[in-house]
Amino acid sequence: MKNCISRRSFLKAAGILGAAGALAACGGSSSTSTAVSSTASSAAASAASTGASIKLWTYPIGGWGNDDTVQNLISSFNAKYPDIKVTVEYLDYTNGDDQVNTAIEGGSAPDLVMEGPERLVANWGAKGVMAPLNDLWTDDAKKDIYASVESACHNEKGDYYEYPLCMTAHCMAVNMTKVKEVGADQYIDTDKHTWSTEGFLNTVDALYKGGYENVAAIYCSGQGGDQGTRAIINNMYGGTFTDAAHTKYTADSAENIKAIQALYDAKGVNFDPSINGGEEITLFRNGTLQMAFCWNIAQQLNADTAAAGQTISGDEIFPMAFPTESGDPKLCGGIWGFGIFDNGDEAKIEAAKTFISFIAADPDQVKDSVLASTYFPVRTSVGDIYAGNEVMSEYSKFMGYLGDYYQITPGWTTARTEWWNMLQRVGSGEAVETAVKTFVDNANAAAAAEA
Repeated sequence: MKNCISRRSFLKAAGILGAAGALAACGGSSSTSTAVSSTASSAAASAASTGASIKLWTYPIGGWGNDDTVQNLISSFNAKYPDIKVTVEYLDYTNGDDQVNTAIEGGSAPDLVMEGPERLVANWGAKGVMAPLNDLWTDDAKKDIYASVESACHNEKGDYYEYPLCMTAHCMAVNMTKVKEVGADQYIDTDKHTWSTEGFLNTVDALYKGGYENVAAIYCSGQGGDQGTRAIINNMYGGTFTDAAHTKYTADSAENIKAIQALYDAKGVNFDPSINGGEEITLFRNGTLQMAFCWNIAQQLNADTAAAGQTISGDEIFPMAFPTESGDPKLCGGIWGFGIFDNGDEAKIEAAKTFISFIAADPDQVKDSVLASTYFPVRTSVGDIYAGNEVMSEYSKFMGYLGDYYQITPGWTTARTEWWNMLQRVGSGEAVETAVKTFVDNANAAAAAEA
């Protein structure tokens, strides 16, 4: 069995710290945004006249997991639409899906939910429990929103189940203080935040030989933060997770098998079935781990338990693209926005659309809504909202590395479960080829059943 951090060690290392930040858990204005707002104007009047009350459930998407931040945004909404009451419930990535699914089954789903296409489109939208948002996707909106984002927000029939607000690129991070201490900064292009696969493995080796037994963790207690483990494995030797058409899973490629084997063989990289992505972040920030695979700008800015961009002990946290042989990293993107559950109440649906139109499309509001997320806008008209912010400007380099948004492939829910189960089996000593074949067989069976 591959050595791993024990649960007792994790709890001791984590102390009273919670998982650091979200797993999610990442200007100007233009008249092109006004069309969506006007589309819902008559609906808004109807919803307001009834004094509609709507429920918003939001995953911890940057600042959208902070009640003070969200309440300020709701106050701005109510200044324009005082008769629509919005109540909020905050979800996490450990139990949030269970809460939503239980609510759906019990007929008490929220009116609005904030998350990404993998849930809104590929999961709940595919199950027919969400209201289409086609009327919000005007021609002007489509021109303004990045095409790669737009394509992830609808199904193959062209029905939109998400209206996006913000986006980011998921990446990894290193303890640069420790990396420099062992002389491994020679392997890192600090301007581009990139490195080769060989350089990454050399860095792991240098840290391990420098006395850091736990350099990195392939966390696999559940799906939380699984974009990080997929990304390190897919990037190392140029593998893919799905085919280009998003119809089947391809994680059993020779490139991916080689990557998983290399991680398993690397001293200092531990397959750990006791932690998820959020717990990995905590271990990284408190100095137990020297690398994190579950990282994005929200983590870099997080100052809940330490100064932003630093570990608890004050070491420098340096964000990195995942290592590649080609020099062309492909980062998983995060897209977040709003969907509406169809609870059979047209007044609530229209009120929810009014909220979306104001928060995510109103040219006088959308900049503040995106800033609240600490991520980046999906609309070209919003412009550079972080001009003069050195950290955000530096992080914007990662946006150029965004890869395919494959999280809308059929069978996605099953594939996520099968993925961390596969990593656990590898960590327990099962042959990589066998474990990955089981993953692909089960994930593709689910994809075929949903196609």
